[in-house]
Amino acid sequence: MTGLQTDTNTQQTVCGQLTFERIHANNATRNMGIGKSFKKLVFDIAKKNKAFRIAFRSSRDAVYRAKMTLDEPFAGIDDKLVYFQTFSGRSYGDSPKALYEYMLNAEEYSDYRFVWCFKEPEKYDFLLRNERTGIVRFRTREDNKALRRAKYWISNYRMLNYQFPRKGQIYLQCWHGTPLKRLGYDIQEGDNVMNSLSEVREKYRSDAKKFSHILSPSPFATEKFASAWNLSETGQSDKIIEEGYPRNDRLVNVTDEETSALRQELGIGDKKAILYAPTWRDNQHTSGEGYTYKTEIDFDMLRRELGDEYMILFRAHYLVANSFDFARYEGFVRDVSGYEDINDLYIASDMLVTDYSSVFFDYANLRKPIIFYMYDLKEYAGEIRGFYLSLDELPGAIAEEEDALIEEIRAAESWQVNEAYEEFHRRFNPKDDGKASERVLKKIICLTG
Repeated sequence: MTGLQTDTNTQQTVCGQLTFERIHANNATRNMGIGKSFKKLVFDIAKKNKAFRIAFRSSRDAVYRAKMTLDEPFAGIDDKLVYFQTFSGRSYGDSPKALYEYMLNAEEYSDYRFVWCFKEPEKYDFLLRNERTGIVRFRTREDNKALRRAKYWISNYRMLNYQFPRKGQIYLQCWHGTPLKRLGYDIQEGDNVMNSLSEVREKYRSDAKKFSHILSPSPFATEKFASAWNLSETGQSDKIIEEGYPRNDRLVNVTDEETSALRQELGIGDKKAILYAPTWRDNQHTSGEGYTYKTEIDFDMLRRELGDEYMILFRAHYLVANSFDFARYEGFVRDVSGYEDINDLYIASDMLVTDYSSVFFDYANLRKPIIFYMYDLKEYAGEIRGFYLSLDELPGAIAEEEDALIEEIRAAESWQVNEAYEEFHRRFNPKDDGKASERVLKKIICLTG
């Protein structure tokens, strides 16, 4: 990184005309105990009192928005600066990563500079090896500076309520999957533990006003995004770019050598690897921690039945805060929830087991078996969220009991791609041809830069 300077407390990273301060982890965590206790108290009250929840969020966001403006009151917009964020700074992956890495290696973007935002930036020092890349800590003054100055914002998740692009800035909402579960304005009933139905819709309405474009991988997703963000009713349907998900370029272009290397890295060996990737539940939340997930699967039973031939790669949803202790299942279950890029897990695994997560849409690019373990199907479909698809349209068998799950895993040993699977792939991944990154960037940068 050009102009890298370090002292014992801070690190200064110079990216073009910008200087970003990154506080080291030991300083950033000094007040975590106090902060966590206060946060838990606020969440406890907010869960029970909607009026308090709305008032607290509104006043908090007003303060942060004013602070963001005060941090850089006269900042000019840098036309060659791109700001990246994945899942609110939780990781380095998904379509923002794919677009960033494409820009790094494409001659037409050789004079662009990049800023990545992370909650734990010290984990991503490797990005600083590139002299055009800087790092900022999520929700800090340096983050505000980057947001105020970058011409382009690229994220796969909602920006914070107080973060609004200025006139002349381009915010690309990549989103993070083709939806099976209903989103935003399409949710017909059922409040989640932290938001009423009206609050959920307000979040989507606010986000739709912010983003310049939202990516879609298919006509199906385009239709659902238009309704979920109420774009049809508000005359904003032209914001949708239907060019595929850049993150899936890698799945289309993967080689046998890359697959072998990933399986070796994950210690799979000669066993068959099951990627188990359940989603979160709107009604499971722990104050001060976040959304949690209670495993409803008997790993002891699975090990007895499958342990000789299989291993499980367990991947918790990015919103799930609780950790799982799989020490007793060493050699059979590996917790890969902290693995940066889920594409690695798609590629290395032999089959996918999920529930209502959108991961199966992308996984279908690899033509591998998919099984749906929906132990709470009636509750989830009727009370928590609801679906966009009829369940008979899914590209795999549904198991509601553990015995049935084991049977389907065994049946997958002789599984072959059939026409129904291929038709599913054609319908939901029509733009996944390995060139989505190139097309998307031409639309948001080459035509506006």
